[in-house]
Amino acid sequence: MQASGPVERGWRRLSGVASLRAWVRAGAAAVCLASFTPSEAIAQGSACTRMQFEAAVSDAAGALRDLNAQNRPSFQEKLRALKDKRGWTHDQFLREATPLVQDAKIALFDKESSEYLEKIQSMGAEGATAKEPDCTRLTDVKTHMQSLVASQQAKWTYMLQRVDQELAK
Repeated sequence: MQASGPVERGWRRLSGVASLRAWVRAGAAAVCLASFTPSEAIAQGSACTRMQFEAAVSDAAGALRDLNAQNRPSFQEKLRALKDKRGWTHDQFLREATPLVQDAKIALFDKESSEYLEKIQSMGAEGATAKEPDCTRLTDVKTHMQSLVASQQAKWTYMLQRVDQELAK
């Protein structure tokens, strides 16, 4: 029987279920915008298409998936190594590793990411459903997406460093 504690819920959050899926869907509004510069947006005015907004959503989802795919295996491997090094049972692991996946700083990263996602989701929806999509909104979405990806990378870096510190003890 598997326990369902904070670490396991943290695993699920890191593994891409519920909230990460929502992040991917919501955050999808901007990664392809990396090639769409602010000057292009201004020059094009309202000449954007709904398809550009939809493509932005799809590409952003890919960027977040790639970020997680890059970091998750290393993080999980390090947690397993810590469990083995300390000789923890499964229940001990769930208790002792909780601070590595849930603390005040991680909560701030999650809150920040949620705020970016809400903005991205709102702007992406507006852009995709507008009678005449506004290209300047694409630039705004791009900026928020870059911030979201940076926040998620900082979160991964922080969590990996915490595990490394524990492994070094």
